[in-house]
Order: sequence, then structure tokens, then C-alpha cells
Amino acid sequence: MALAFSDSVNGLGIVQQVRSFMRVDSSQWSTAKIVNSCNNWLDTLTGYAIGADRRFQWDNTNHTALPEGTTSLTINQTDYSFLTDAQGNNIITLTGVSILRNGIYVPLLPVDRNDPSIDSSTFGVNTGVVTCYDKIADNIIRLDAKPDATVVAGLKFFFQRTAPSFTASDTTRTTGFSPLLDRGFVIASAYDGAISLGLPNLQPLSVEMQKEEKKMVQYFEDRNQDEERVLRPIGISFR
Repeated sequence: MALAFSDSVNGLGIVQQVRSFMRVDSSQWSTAKIVNSCNNWLDTLTGYAIGADRRFQWDNTNHTALPEGTTSLTINQTDYSFLTDAQGNNIITLTGVSILRNGIYVPLLPVDRNDPSIDSSTFGVNTGVVTCYDKIADNIIRLDAKPDATVVAGLKFFFQRTAPSFTASDTTRTTGFSPLLDRGFVIASAYDGAISLGLPNLQPLSVEMQKEEKKMVQYFEDRNQDEERVLRPIGISFR
């Protein structure tokens, strides 16, 4: 069962468990400090989940909209940046871009304009039919041709983003991750507090922190259990 951020009635929320591990009360370690620690661990987990691989395409379950959006295709404009989604979450990286043609979004081919097969001197210079894009940065692209017209919602983009942050007023909100990883938020926050206050149980919490980090790595390595495992050959050097 997923942990709520705060459960003062039963004492089972993340906030209450953090203070229990630290053996302190709210006057010694405020909710605001627990929020900061939880958000730091949230960023750590999110970064690891996104970096796991392209097929996984993880997204936090606290989001209220799918990780996709649209923007206008503008005449003669080849460069487009996608910094935040409609809810204000930071876009970390793009996973795909499509263009609107005859009422249907057609995927554009991602390319590297520095590839020898591509003429970088003309990439994005001439007006024509857009077929591909180069990712200049994680959330900035350049189209291979200048659009000859402006089209409202002419580009559709898909992305991975930051998770919604915790706030001190949260109560029933959960982490947005698998409940198997919830304990990591408790331990990470208690560990931060133990460091800050110089608590005597810092060493045991350090051991628990290492366990949670190992659990995180193992969890993302063992994801996608519905996929058939395939044995692949690896290269062996005999030198």
C-alpha cells in the first residue's frame, strides 16, 4: 500500500515515519525540511527512472495529463524549445516530435545534423517539406526545413518531465512511484536530518540508505516483466 505524505491520525505517513526514525519531534525537525529532503529524493528517483532506457518512458502517477503537448508550427521558423508542460513541470527530454499533415500527426525522423550523411550547411536553411528534426539540446529541436505556412498546433511533442513537488500542506498525496520504493523517501529524509542534527543513529541510517539505493537500482533493472527476455551475443576480446 502506498504511503501518504502525512498521516497524523495513524502516524503512518512519510512525515511521521521520518521523525520516528530520527527520534525527534516537529520542533526539532520541521515538515518544511522533510519536504525538501523528499523533493531531493524525488528528483533522484526521477532522474534514475528516466535514464534507465528509452523504452521504459517512466512518468510520475501524480501527473494529471499525459506527457505530450502541441505548439504552433510557425512560417520560416526552424528552432523550437519545449521547456515546460501545460502544468508547469520542467521538460527534461523529448522522446518524439510529430507534424500535422492533412489532419493527422505524422512522426518526424530524429537525426543528427553532424552525421556525415546529412548536409549540415543546408539543414534548416531552405523552405520545404519538414521530414526530420535534430535535437540541439534535450528539449530544443531544429527542423530540417523552414515551414512555408503557420499551422496552429502544427507540432505535437512527447517528453519526459520532472515529478510534481511535495509541499508542506500535502496530506494524502503519495510519491507517484511504486509503493516498493516509498520507504526510500522516509530513509532519505531521516538520513538528511541525522546529518544536519548530528544524531547518534547516523550510521544505522547510512546503512539503510545504501539498502534503499540498491533497491532502487534493482527495481528499474527488473522492470517490464511482461516482455520476453532475449539472449543477445556479446563481443569477447581474446587479446
